[in-house]
Amino acid sequence: MVRKVLTWGGLAFLLFFVAFRPESAANVFRAIGAGIADVAQGLGEFFTNLVA
Repeated sequence: MVRKVLTWGGLAFLLFFVAFRPESAANVFRAIGAGIADVAQGLGEFFTNLVA
């Protein structure tokens, strides 16, 4: 029950954030995407160096 409430609350907050602060929301998602890309690049370099 608590998990369901937290999930819906998080979704409502996300929608509110995107609707009323779209520039800030875009910056947050851009930063998250950049972080994921950095992790993927690091893993790729790790496996490249591991095999080479």
